[in-house]
Order: sequence, then C-alpha cells, then structure tokens
Amino acid sequence: MRAADADRQAVADRLRVAVDEGRLDLHEYDERLQRAYAARTYADLTDLVADLPAPAAGPTWGAERPAPAGAEASALAVAGAAVPARTADPSGRPVTARWLAEVWEPYLKVVGIVLAVWAVTSVLSGEALYFWPGWVAGPWGAVVLVRTVSGITSGEPRRWAAQEERRRQRRREKRARKRERKAAKRALGEG
Repeated sequence: MRAADADRQAVADRLRVAVDEGRLDLHEYDERLQRAYAARTYADLTDLVADLPAPAAGPTWGAERPAPAGAEASALAVAGAAVPARTADPSGRPVTARWLAEVWEPYLKVVGIVLAVWAVTSVLSGEALYFWPGWVAGPWGAVVLVRTVSGITSGEPRRWAAQEERRRQRRREKRARKRERKAAKRALGEG
C-alpha cells in the first residue's frame, strides 16, 4: 500500500523520539529521515522503525484518521510509531507556536525599539513628531505576515522543528565529545 505524507511525518516523528531516547545517533537519524521522506510504501516506512521499540504511550501512528485495514494495519502495528497530535518541545510549546515566535520575534523587538526611540524623541521635543516607525513596521510586517501564511500552509513549522532538533542533537554530541576528550586528558595526566 502507498504511504501518505502524514505517514511519512509520523515515522519522522518516531525517529526523532528515538534520537531523543539515545537509540539512534545523528548520522543514522539523518539517513533514516531522508529514507522516510522518500518512502513510497508502508513497507518502506516499517523497515525504518522495525528495530526500534514501540513508544511507551500516546496515540499510535495514523490515529488522526480512521482505523486502517489489511496490509496497512499490519504495517502500522509493526512500525509502532507514535505521533502526538501537536508535536511539542520540552517546554510543552507546540511546534507551530515555536516557529511563529521564531518568525515574529525579531520584528517585534525591532518595532518595539523603534517605537520607544520615536516616543522618547517626541516627549523630549514636546510634540508628536512625524511617525517614521511606520516605515519600518509596515513593509517589514507585511513581509513577515506573508511568510507566516505561506509557511503555515506549506508545513514549514514541522520542517523547521526537524532542523532545530538536528541542530540540538549536533550540539549534544559535540558537548559529549568534548567531555570525553577532557576525561581522556585527565586520565592521561593522572596516569
């Protein structure tokens, strides 16, 4: 049976969980993730998670749609992948909310600073000056709004979250290698 995009995403989420649990290293995760997005059938997806234990709790892969039948059901049962309805980070914020914060935060910070500068200069001059912050906030706000709408409709938050997860994993691995090198140097220095 042919796999759908939602099925590929569910397997990608299950692989992310496996990386978080320490069952896959970053290289293997990247390799399997590429194969998951290139998979055409449920058999292709099942092979990617067959050596991983079933997740402890949560809705099963495909829970958002009606219960599958036949070959699809057996593929799903073997895969045992879990995908929460809204994937969240350790702080509990949903992926879309994190992505929106990432997109809008620079804009809001700069507009806040520009408005504060305008307000202070207006107060110091004793009159309301020309509202020049509109030239910063207006065009940039339109660009950020278009990016937000197009990003949400194209599924950008999930891709961004996967990329962020890969970055976090690389940082964790780099710190672990650094600790190992320090421990090895200490061991050589003491010996």
